[in-house]
Amino acid sequence: MLKSLKWKAILYAAITLFAILLLMPTVTSQLPQWWSKVLPSEKIHQGLDLQGGMYLLLGVEADKAVESYVEQKKNSLGERLKELGIPVGKLEREKGDRISLEFSGAKEKVDNLLIQQFSTLHQLSPTEEGGIWKLQLILDPKEIEYAKKRAIDQALEIIRNRVDQFGVSEPEITLQGVDQILVQLPGITDPERAINLIGKTALLEFKLLDEEGNIDEALKGQIPEGDLLLYQKSPDPQTGAIRKIPFLLKEKTLMTGGFIKDARVAFDQFHEPYVALEFTDDGAKLFEHITGTNVKKRLAIILDSNVYSAPVIQEKIAGGRAQITGRFDMKEAGDLAIVLRSGALPAPVKILEERTVGPSLGQDSIRRGILSISISAILVVLFMIVYYRASGVIADIALILNVILTLATLALFKANLSLPGIAGLVLSVGMAVDANILIHERIKEELRWGKTPRAAIDQGYHRAFITIIDSNLTTLIAGVLLYQFGTGPVRGFAVTLCIGILANIFTAIYITRIIFDYITLRPGVKKLSI
Repeated sequence: MLKSLKWKAILYAAITLFAILLLMPTVTSQLPQWWSKVLPSEKIHQGLDLQGGMYLLLGVEADKAVESYVEQKKNSLGERLKELGIPVGKLEREKGDRISLEFSGAKEKVDNLLIQQFSTLHQLSPTEEGGIWKLQLILDPKEIEYAKKRAIDQALEIIRNRVDQFGVSEPEITLQGVDQILVQLPGITDPERAINLIGKTALLEFKLLDEEGNIDEALKGQIPEGDLLLYQKSPDPQTGAIRKIPFLLKEKTLMTGGFIKDARVAFDQFHEPYVALEFTDDGAKLFEHITGTNVKKRLAIILDSNVYSAPVIQEKIAGGRAQITGRFDMKEAGDLAIVLRSGALPAPVKILEERTVGPSLGQDSIRRGILSISISAILVVLFMIVYYRASGVIADIALILNVILTLATLALFKANLSLPGIAGLVLSVGMAVDANILIHERIKEELRWGKTPRAAIDQGYHRAFITIIDSNLTTLIAGVLLYQFGTGPVRGFAVTLCIGILANIFTAIYITRIIFDYITLRPGVKKLSI
């Protein structure tokens, strides 16, 4: 019995020591250099409500990604039909995931093309009138789900890359539900800039100007087929007023930002910032081909439907480099380089919820949180000592270990401690008190029946065990459900509560029991201070 007790004591002491070591980086920053190489160096991260910052809940418009995907399929189908020499009267995307196709010619060729190269497009009710075939093509439902999931995953990764390059320390960017992204930016000082950076679609396109079209007629609404009208926003350096310069462009996109390898801020001969682009190998070849076949024509550089510049191509440009100019200041050029480096969002994102917490409010929350824990802990400790005497001291040891283990687990798993999390910690302390009271009252009941201290402890723990497990398990299930279906602060509360409950079961049942066993196994113990 004593040997078993010894090994248990060693194990519990090792767990306690490890928990204290986990908390050291949180308690103090004055740690030796070798610490991070040998021991965990993660500290408890403070939530936004404690250190200040920005909270954003973004919704990914995945249906737009499906529309873009179907549009690509439509364009590819049109090119293949043209290569096969099949006259096409109509080829349009309809209802998001459908393509309307009208053609004349051999239906068998089109069927074979759809089966071999466009198997994810299914035909609906093909009809034929006077040699003209009319088809409705719908995207396969599995392909729709795949396109949506891919868009959400890509948006998550792109936003994470943008935030990392923005320079925010300890950001939290996670998927929330099916199509929502939670972004927490602690210590952010420029919320508006962060929102613009995160939410910008950053669709970069290269299009040729239609220099034969009539821009005046286009401004009146008579835009030639195959063209589109876009504007360049030009700020007046004196007044700051924005002047919109119209451009009539060819609708066909010659190249997109998907071929960008790198984007950096550089300065011209007048020390004005611009964004220097470097293309991938395939992008360099494509850009060289575009510039080589369109010498003396104007090539517009467009970002999110805004024309940044439209220079004349003087000669074929090799080397895979280009630049975007547009009267930037340093911050605008830097943000543009960030979004181009990280890539374009595959689907637009909209802000569903936005909160900003100032650092002064966060410090006030910390003070109040520490005060609430301290007051509750002192009252509980005093109550247990006054009411249960020496056994109350044992219960207080378990309470202190409960808090240490809970905070150490938060540090180990890099979880955030928020104000609701502090509330969860206080609640778990209350439940720990309840568990110890149940055990002590059972022991006192057995002692009143005339049993020895050793027998009373055995029966007290045995009878209280089921009640403690039952009450803690039901609360644990509630905490898990809160985490699964809750958002933001609710999750912070649930995480701390669940960890605190597990720590409570360990400390109240096992830690206190080994202390009681050590006391009662000594010879001559005939009375228990309880």
